[in-house]
Amino acid sequence: MVVGPSGAGKDTLLEGFRAGLGSAAASSFEFARREITRPEHAGGEAHEAVGVEAFKERRRLGTYLLAWDAHGLSYAIPRHYERFLAQGTHVVANVSRAVIPAARDLLQPCGVILVTANEATLARRLRARGREEERDLAARLARARAFAVSGPDVVSVYNDGTLGEGVVAFRRAVARLTGVPL
Repeated sequence: MVVGPSGAGKDTLLEGFRAGLGSAAASSFEFARREITRPEHAGGEAHEAVGVEAFKERRRLGTYLLAWDAHGLSYAIPRHYERFLAQGTHVVANVSRAVIPAARDLLQPCGVILVTANEATLARRLRARGREEERDLAARLARARAFAVSGPDVVSVYNDGTLGEGVVAFRRAVARLTGVPL
C-alpha cells in the first residue's frame, strides 16, 4: 500500500518505479487501477471513472476489496486483485491511510510505503497542479501535518529531492517490504 499526503508525489514515484522495472521483476508486481467517482480525464492518475450511485451499489455488493471516501470523492481497489495476491503477485496500490487497518486485517502479509515531503515542497506541488483553491490547499497542508502512519510494516520515503532520487528510494522501500531483488 502506498500512502502519503497530497503533493508528496505518490503517483509520480509509482509510475517511475513501474517504468524502471526489468522484465524479470515486473512479473512479480501488479499495479492496481483504482475506481474513483471522478471523471476519467479530470487529471491525476489513470483510473476507472464510476458514477456516485454505481459506486455505492458496487460497494454494497462487495465488489471492492478496499473502499474509502476522501476529498469529496469515493475511491476503491476492485476485489479482482485478490486473484493476483492468491498467485503470489505483489499488488501495489495507492490507498488512503484510513484503510490501512482494514487492509492489515484482510491482506496479510502487507506493507505500507509512506511517501512524504516537507511542507514547502507539498505546497509548491499542490499549487503547480492547479486543482485546489488557496483555502483548499491550506486544508490539505493541515491534513498533511496531521498525517501519521506507523507500524513495523511501514517504510518511509522522503520525496523532497529529484525524481531519480525519489524513485531509487521508492524502489528500495518496495524491495525491503517484498523481498524481491530490485
